[in-house]
Amino acid sequence: MSFKITDECIACGACEPECPNNAISEGEEYYVIDPDRCTECVGFFATQQCAEVCPVDAPVPDPDVKETREELLAKFQRLNPGKAPA
Repeated sequence: MSFKITDECIACGACEPECPNNAISEGEEYYVIDPDRCTECVGFFATQQCAEVCPVDAPVPDPDVKETREELLAKFQRLNPGKAPA
């Protein structure tokens, strides 16, 4: 599943540069994650980088966007053609 950023976000921006898929952007009140670009860092890292750097634990799994690891890998391949998963 994709991650989402809750309203606990303090808009510090720590997560945005950590996203390898450029799925995080500044929203009106806090940062948001584009579920079409979020692979939960599958293909890049073993952990979700946005959650690792967030000082308030605002990035959480989005229960409305459920995806299997295989679906996340397919999305990784679509977003990063020619790149081998790590």
